[in-house]
Amino acid sequence: MALEAIAEDFRRKVCEQIRLEPEGLNRFRIFTPFQFDDGDHLAMVLKQLGENWVLSDEGHTYMHLTYDLDEKSLRQGTRQQIITGALSAFSVDDREGELMMEIRDDRFGDGLFDFVQALLRISDVTYLSRERVKSTFLDDFTALIQEQVPERRREFAWHHPNRDPEGNYPVDCRINGRASPLFVFALPNDSRTRDATISLLQFERWGLQFRSLGIFEKQEEINRKVLAKFSNVSEKQYSSLAANTDRISRHLQVALGET
Repeated sequence: MALEAIAEDFRRKVCEQIRLEPEGLNRFRIFTPFQFDDGDHLAMVLKQLGENWVLSDEGHTYMHLTYDLDEKSLRQGTRQQIITGALSAFSVDDREGELMMEIRDDRFGDGLFDFVQALLRISDVTYLSRERVKSTFLDDFTALIQEQVPERRREFAWHHPNRDPEGNYPVDCRINGRASPLFVFALPNDSRTRDATISLLQFERWGLQFRSLGIFEKQEEINRKVLAKFSNVSEKQYSSLAANTDRISRHLQVALGET
C-alpha cells in the first residue's frame, strides 16, 4: 500500500489529526493527538521488518511509566495483570520492552486503532498508585439502577456477545427493551472514564445503535483531558450521583418509556 493511502487509512479509521514523517528507509514516525495524562504524546513508528509492516513504540511506553513507577512493579501483581490483559486483548507483542504489532491484510488503520488503545490501557497502571479510599459509589450506582429499572429491562456488566465475547469493551449496565438500548457507565475515576470512552468509540466503529449515559462520582476530580475525550462521545452525563439522584431517576424513567 502506498504511503499516502496508509496515512489516509490512519486518518479514516483513527482520527483526522494524524500525520506520517519519514525517518530513513521504510520507517515513519506517527504523530497523533493521543497523550499520557502528563501531556506526553504516545510514541509510535511504522516500520518494515522483512516483508512485514509493524507498529512499534520502541520501548517508550515502559520508559514513560518508569518515570513514576519502579520498573519491577510492572512485572508483578495487578500491574502485570493489566499489562498482560491489554497485550492479549489487542494482539500486541512485548519484545524485551518494545511493544509491537504486525499489520495484517493491509489493515493499517485498524491496526493503529488497536495499538493506540493497547498503549493507553497499559498506561492505566499509573492509576494504581493514586487509588482513593474505597467509596460506596459503585454500590450506590447499582442500587439506584435496581430501584429504577425492572430486572427484565437491565443487564449489569454487559458486553456484546458476538463481537466481544471476551468482554474487552464492557458496559456497566445495559437497559434494553428500546429501539436503541441505553448504555449506562459508572465513572468513579480516570481509568473507568477512559475505558468507557474506548468502549463507546468501539461501538461506533461497529455501527451499533445505542444511547449513552455517564454517571460520575465526582466529575471535578477527573483529569480534564480524560473528561474531554469522554464528553466527545457520550450523549448525556451527570457530574455526580449523590447530587443528581432525582434527575438521574427521571432520566431513567423517560428512557424506560421510550420504544
